[in-house]
Amino acid sequence: MKRTWKILLAAVVAQGLAACAHQGGAAGGAGAKTDASILTAYHWRLQQALNATGAPQPDAVNTHGGQALQLTFAGERVSVAGLCNMLGGGYRVDGARMTITQMAGTLRMCPDQALMKYERDVAERLPTVSGWEILGGAARPEAGAQPALKLTFADGSQWRLAGTPTDETRYGSAGETMFLEVAPDLVPCSHPLIPNMKCMRVRTVSYDAAGVKQGYGDWEAFYGNIQGYTHTAGVRNVLRIKRYTLANPPADASRYAYVLDMTVESEQVSGR
Repeated sequence: MKRTWKILLAAVVAQGLAACAHQGGAAGGAGAKTDASILTAYHWRLQQALNATGAPQPDAVNTHGGQALQLTFAGERVSVAGLCNMLGGGYRVDGARMTITQMAGTLRMCPDQALMKYERDVAERLPTVSGWEILGGAARPEAGAQPALKLTFADGSQWRLAGTPTDETRYGSAGETMFLEVAPDLVPCSHPLIPNMKCMRVRTVSYDAAGVKQGYGDWEAFYGNIQGYTHTAGVRNVLRIKRYTLANPPADASRYAYVLDMTVESEQVSGR
């Protein structure tokens, strides 16, 4: 039986086509500890919360389902992951000062009422941020450093967050948004070192700015892998991909890295 899921296709495509390179927020101070380029180069995962006297607040660090609260700063927006819904708001930095606007998010209800309450608390708390600082000295991605972010709130309490490089930081490029259709079955492909190798079969999909499908490229064997994507036999997918150009790829490997951004369509082929 054929089943098809399409996830807000026009909006998804328009968002992907409009994607651009991440930029820093408003101009920060000259010192490395308040360098907005570091702020936007990492995802920041909440590790510790302290009250105004420095005492730990374990209830402020939720790891529901093993996920920690994560902040990502890009352009003039901050997004929050690790909750029931995705939250987002505007932000600005001016030296060591930071302001975050009222948070808004999707409206999905979750059965975990404790998580929903935590989400509301986070949405109310973030707009009270008053300052920020990168801990660990002049941490920079190219130096392989693992910085920490300190957020200070108006009541004197603090969050400490650990930095994980964004894909743009890891690969040294902004990345190109593209759409690939992945056929339901693997196909034989030639490899000098791997006998009887099978690869995914893919073709590019093009859309206009309104998200209307315009056409397809030619089918071809895909020799690499797409980070975050696991192929399931008998399932056809259309994927929104970020493709990054590698500065120094291995001699026997692709010059690109592919990262799954979103599954746009998924279809179980009949007869499976």
